[in-house]
Amino acid sequence: MTKDSGSTYDVHIIGGGLAGSEAAWQLGRRGFRVRLSEMRGTGERSPAHQGDGLAELVCSNSFRSDDSEKNAVGLLHHEMRLCDSLIMSAAATAEVPAGSALAVDRDVFSAEVEARLSALPNVDIFRERVDALPDAGMTIVATGPLTAEALAGSIGQATGADSLAFFDAIAPIVYHESIDMDVCWMASRWDKGETKDYINCPMNEEQYLAFHKGLVEGEKTSFKEWEANTPYFDGCMPIEVMAERGVDTLRFGPMKPVGLDNPHWATPEHPNGRWPHAVVQLRQDNKLGTIWNMVGFQTKLKHAEQVKLFRTIPGLENAEFARLGGLHRNTFLNSPILLDRTLRLKSAPHVRFAGQITGCEGYVESAAVGLMAGLMASAELAGREWQAPPRTTALGALLSHITGDAEAETYQPMNINFGLFPPLHDVKKKQRKEAYTGRAKDEIAPWLEGLTPA
Repeated sequence: MTKDSGSTYDVHIIGGGLAGSEAAWQLGRRGFRVRLSEMRGTGERSPAHQGDGLAELVCSNSFRSDDSEKNAVGLLHHEMRLCDSLIMSAAATAEVPAGSALAVDRDVFSAEVEARLSALPNVDIFRERVDALPDAGMTIVATGPLTAEALAGSIGQATGADSLAFFDAIAPIVYHESIDMDVCWMASRWDKGETKDYINCPMNEEQYLAFHKGLVEGEKTSFKEWEANTPYFDGCMPIEVMAERGVDTLRFGPMKPVGLDNPHWATPEHPNGRWPHAVVQLRQDNKLGTIWNMVGFQTKLKHAEQVKLFRTIPGLENAEFARLGGLHRNTFLNSPILLDRTLRLKSAPHVRFAGQITGCEGYVESAAVGLMAGLMASAELAGREWQAPPRTTALGALLSHITGDAEAETYQPMNINFGLFPPLHDVKKKQRKEAYTGRAKDEIAPWLEGLTPA
């Protein structure tokens, strides 16, 4: 969609992912004129994207835990909803079953984000590639961790420093109809009052050891010379890299069998079945339940190797794949050095950054930083002083980490976690998570009252 290219805009947002879309929403609903530039739709895409829709999800369809009482990312969901987040609202529309996690139908989610932004009369969406940072005019760069080479070069010139980098990997997706449910079964771990939202593929010890060997010895994607020393982010570690850390690493990670009784293995002594030696879990990936994501199976194995090895998993012998795993290089800024407390580039304050390019990690975190960038720009345009959310909140803790609390020399991508919050040493450990979330919910209320009104 394109509109009048001669219009005057208050803000130019570069990048239509989760962060850019959220920033555009926060500004547009406050009456500001926004130009949103998105490269996809021009015939060009990043190595990870498959479609042209705004806010496309590529690594997983999950926004992780939605529990705001004991979980930091669930608390971040709660705070974003209080800020009328477009991403959280679209996720509610596109939600699919995933136990206590918030997972979505990717296509429905992307379409909902784009439809709601397109309905704002003062937000214009342009399918265009931007190759350089604008010399003037308020700008939000939300191009994500796969920023196109020309723009990345322009950012490098403006920052006077090289971007840091790491590798990220995406997991395969399996068609449900090709899964053998006479071997697999539906269950959530421990079935603690949850619905049975995961498909479980059991392995005995012999099968697991053969699978582990296949992961370690399988042919992998080769690196380019300049990529050789780039580290992985632990939150999206390729499964074969985990396997290389020890024969039992996967059994204490994504293939952990604890709490998953296999009813197909029931005996008089064990009427509910017994725990397998290892389990591969699949999570529903769309509303129809036709495709399922292999949980924790991000991989850099070559495609033919993936098909061969993953079909040795019990229940997936005839698996058909809607998508195979892949590998891409992610880049991010050394934000504690380069950005001020309102995410503006210190060397060019008309440019603000948002999303994963700032060094946050995860869909929710990316959208949250986009939300705050939009609110910051809105306050600046309205002539109001920006008040940062309290550090005791999830939004405030994430922002503080990005803009100065982290050690610049060792700065790495970070998911939201309670380790970023001011500590509560006087609270017993078992009660600490509830205490963190309770404090945050109490202290975000006054901050919300001071936001630039919509």
